[in-house]
Formats: sequence, structure tokens, C-alpha cells
Amino acid sequence: MGTPTMSDRLSVREKPSSSQVMFQRWSQLLFLHWEIDPDLIKERLPDQLSVDIHKGKTYLGLVPFFMQKVRPRFLPCVPWLSNFLELNIRVYVHDQHGRPGVWFFSLDCNQPIAVELARRLFHLPYQHASMSAEPADGFTNFSCQRKGQGPPANYFYRGRGEVQLAEPGSLEFFLLERYLLFSTNHQGELFSGQVHHFPYPFQKAETSEWSKEPLVWNGFHLEGPPVSSLYSEGVDVEIHPLRPMTTG
Repeated sequence: MGTPTMSDRLSVREKPSSSQVMFQRWSQLLFLHWEIDPDLIKERLPDQLSVDIHKGKTYLGLVPFFMQKVRPRFLPCVPWLSNFLELNIRVYVHDQHGRPGVWFFSLDCNQPIAVELARRLFHLPYQHASMSAEPADGFTNFSCQRKGQGPPANYFYRGRGEVQLAEPGSLEFFLLERYLLFSTNHQGELFSGQVHHFPYPFQKAETSEWSKEPLVWNGFHLEGPPVSSLYSEGVDVEIHPLRPMTTG
């Protein structure tokens, strides 16, 4: 399969020609990443996808954040439905054409309707969870407990230092600048979907509390603290249609 070139990585940031199907804002994002053996990822990916690698290393991400102003095209926001919390476990992949993107192992969410719609419409592995988040002395105090799993995962974080944009070729660019998602339905058919937003403005993250529990919920038992901790105030996002992928 074709390894993504820098041209491939930059081209997916361009706005798609298709019409948007949804709008949303992703806010107060914490990006925690661990290095992981690529073989642990390969065995859990569809055959059409390959692990994306940065300077010989593979990364597994844990991302808690706020979903805000979520609405379909042509419809207004609904306060009790358009704002909720998520926590994603994700890895970085590319398809046979060299297009880089994200593969989600799970997306925990505290809005039951959003969970069911995302499962059906986008074939994503959303999970029901009890979640809370509130400001605390300049930090975000975020908690997630998946239904039927062990202790809650707690995060206490904020951005620190200069707000930046990721430089092409940097680790931050590799981890943050992802505009394609891949998913499979119950028949094993592979789909891709594109999002569009301005590049993430990010800072280094200060975390006085963090948890690896969501990694464990997904069968990953990694040692040590994250090797990268980043924070972003957020971006406004356009969601474009999910499309089936052809083989070959």
C-alpha cells in the first residue's frame, strides 16, 4: 500500500467538493498519545488499511473533548441534543492510495441519541458512557465512565504556553492534522468520510490528572505516561458524506 507523501498529507486539508451534511464545533480538546507496537494495531485493522508511521514510530491517541453546536445541514441546533461530551481512542492509518486518516477503536459519549445515530449513519464504534466536565481554576475537569466497565477515567487539564499551528513534517502535524476517518459496517464494508476545518491552534497541555483506563477498555495495556500531551481550544468543523471505498 502506498505510504502517504507530504503532498497527500496536505491535500486532505483542502475543502471537499461535496456538500456538507453536518456542522459541529470541537472544543477544549486534550490529545494524549503513547507509542505502541504497530503489530498490536495491524491485527485489528481492515485489510485495506495500513498503520501510518512517523519517523519509525506508531502512536495511539486518547482524546477527551466537548462536542458543541452539532446539527444537520439546514436544521438549527437543539440545546439538549447539540452539545455533549466525547472521549475517543484512535490510531493513525492510511489506505491503499496513500490517503492518511484516523481509525477509531471507540468513541465514548454521554448523549444516547448521538450514539445511536453515529453507529447507524457513520458506522462508528460509539459507546454509551456517563460523563461530566466543568471548569476549575482555569483547568477543565473531565470524567468518563463507560457503561459496564471499571473505574471512571478522570482528566484535569489546560493549555499552557504559546498557541501554535503544526509545522508540516512535525510530530504535532502527524497527530493533529487528520481530515479523513475510516469505518466498517456490520458486513465488513469499508467507508471513508472527510471533515474540513482550519488547522488546529494548539498548545502544550498541562495535566495534573490523567488516566489510561479507556485504553484498557479497548484491550491496550501500555506502560508509562503519554509521550505527547497537547491542548486545543477547538475548531469549527464541516462533516461531509460517508462514502463506500472500492478495493484495488
